[in-house]
Amino acid sequence: MSRSEKIPDAKTGIEQSENAQYKIWRGERQKLGGLGMRTVKWVSASLIVVLALWSGTASAQSGRLTVELNKFEPIESGCRTFFLFRNTTEFTFKAFEMSLAILDSQGIIDRLLTVEAAPLPAERTTLKLFEIPETQCDSIGEILLHEIVQCEPDQGEAPDCFSVIDLKSRATAPLVK
Repeated sequence: MSRSEKIPDAKTGIEQSENAQYKIWRGERQKLGGLGMRTVKWVSASLIVVLALWSGTASAQSGRLTVELNKFEPIESGCRTFFLFRNTTEFTFKAFEMSLAILDSQGIIDRLLTVEAAPLPAERTTLKLFEIPETQCDSIGEILLHEIVQCEPDQGEAPDCFSVIDLKSRATAPLVK
């Protein structure tokens, strides 16, 4: 068959050029051109855009700030706490202040304590020590992250800090939201 030969369409009988796009379906040849082909291209392009946007959003949200209560150390004036801040977000926090409720072993609030942990550099782990005065370490039953008083990155818009924080404890008392 030469390039100029025409092929009759199985349904319509209208001759089509040999280089038209066809598919085989139930033994018939059907033309895919026109609106059908444009729709396929449009859907494919739309799917690529949606997947690109979705993966960009997922990677931007994949960074977390893990606050780990690592250990307690008894001191003369009370209890020293060791916290690790694992910042895997894209933000360096120039201000990060937490309000902690210290509960005793019966679950009764002993005191509220506000601690400033900044600066917290992006993609780094930082150790911070805080003292809980007039409280024995073995009397602490739980530490509650009551409120995030300040959460300010050094540039860009501040994220919803409560939603990017994960809490963990290796100490004898849990650290909870």
